[in-house]
Amino acid sequence: MRLPGKILTALFLSCLMVFGVIGQASANSKYAGIVMDAKTGKVLYESNADSLRYPASLTKMMTAYMLFEAMESGRINKNTRIPVSRNAAAEPPTNIALKPGDSLTVDQAIRALVTRSANDVATAVAEFLGGSEAKFAAMTTAKARQLGMSRTTFKNAHGLPNSKQKTTARDMAKLSIALREHYPQYYSYFQTSSFTYKKRRYGNHNRLLGRVKGVDGIKTGYTRASGFNLASSVQANGRSIVAVVMGGRTSRSRDAHMADLIKRYLNKGSTGRDRMLIAKAPGGARTALAAMIPGSDVPLPTDRPEAQPQTLTAYAPEPPVKAAAVVNAAVPRPRVAVAAVDPMPTASTNAAATETASMGGWVIQVASLPTEDEALMVLAQTEQKAGSVLARAVPITETFEKGGVVYHRARFVGFNSKSDAWGACASLKKKSISCYAVQQ
Repeated sequence: MRLPGKILTALFLSCLMVFGVIGQASANSKYAGIVMDAKTGKVLYESNADSLRYPASLTKMMTAYMLFEAMESGRINKNTRIPVSRNAAAEPPTNIALKPGDSLTVDQAIRALVTRSANDVATAVAEFLGGSEAKFAAMTTAKARQLGMSRTTFKNAHGLPNSKQKTTARDMAKLSIALREHYPQYYSYFQTSSFTYKKRRYGNHNRLLGRVKGVDGIKTGYTRASGFNLASSVQANGRSIVAVVMGGRTSRSRDAHMADLIKRYLNKGSTGRDRMLIAKAPGGARTALAAMIPGSDVPLPTDRPEAQPQTLTAYAPEPPVKAAAVVNAAVPRPRVAVAAVDPMPTASTNAAATETASMGGWVIQVASLPTEDEALMVLAQTEQKAGSVLARAVPITETFEKGGVVYHRARFVGFNSKSDAWGACASLKKKSISCYAVQQ
C-alpha cells in the first residue's frame, strides 16, 4: 500500500524522535529518575530508581533534616549560633565566604543551604551537630536507614565528591517526603527565593520555583561525577507528587525533563486524603523502621505504625532461654560483652519489631543505650566497621522500658535463618564487635 508523502515524512520524523530519545537515555549512564504519589507512595514513573548514584548537593536535604530535628527537640532554635571552623571556612564554592571564627544563626544556615547550597555552611552545621564531619556522616547514614533509605551512605554534609557517598533516586524521594511530613513547620524554607548574608544576596538555584505551577521545593545538586540532580515537590489541584531526576547532562535539560515529568504525572496522582508515609512515633521520636515506600506501585498502608515501648520488670545480662521459646534451647548462646544489653523481647514485641519481621526472622543486637542518638551512632559505627558482613542487613532502633527509663536497642534486621544471623555475629566478633542473635 502506498502512503502519501506527508504521512511517510511524519512517520519517519516520529521514528527519529523515538529512537533519538531512547538513544540519549541509553547513552546517559548517570541517569535515574522517579515520580511518587506523595499521598499514597505509589510509584508513577521510575527509571534506574534503585541504581547507586552520587547525591551531590541533594545531600544537604539530610543536613537540613538534622537541623529540623534538633530544632523540634528543643536542643537548638532559629537564633542559636553556629561557629565556623577553619575546616568549614576552607570548603570550596559554592559557599558564602565564611571566615574562621565567624558564626551564623541556625536560621541563616538553613537559608544558605537551600538557596546558595553553601558547602562551608554544611560543614559548619556538621561540626556543630556531630562534633566532627565523620561523626555527622555516621549520624546521617544511620538516620537514612531509619527513614527507610536502605541504599544511601553519607560521608559528608555537603555532597562534594566522595566515591563512597552514594544514594538512589528512590531514597532521595523518601527523604523529600520525610522532610514534608515530619517538619511541615519548617518545610517552607525550601520555598525561599533568595537569601542575604553580609549585604550579599544569593538566589535559589532551583529555577522551577515560581515557574512551574505547584512546585514548592526542594533541592538541586551538581558535581561532575553526579551530573545535574534535582528533587522536586509539587502540590496542585488536590494532588501531590515528589519527583527526583539524577544525572542530567545540563541544568537546562534537567529542568526541562523535570517539568515534563511533572506535566505527565501530576494528574495521575491521588486526590484522596494525605497519608503519613514515613512514620513518626509519639513524642517526636521516629519509629525504628519507617514505613518503607515500596519499589512497585503497591500503595502503602493507610495507618502509620507507632512503636509501643515494652514494660520489662526483670533484667538479665544475657537473654534467658524461656523468653525465647522459638529459639532452640540446646544451642549455646553467644556471651554478651556490650554494657547494658537488655533482655530478649517477650512475645509482646513492639510495633517496630513486628514491622521488621517481614525482612527476615532473625536479628543481631549490638547494644542497648539510653538515647536514640547514641544507638544510631553505634549502628553507623558498627556498619562501617563490619564492612560486607552487614551489607544486606538494615539497622534499626527499638525502645523498651526498664525501671521507668526508656532504652534504645541497636539492632540489625534482615537475616532469614539462624545460621545466617549466628554466622554474621561470629564474623562481627572477629572484628571485636560484641553482639548476639535472636529470632523475632
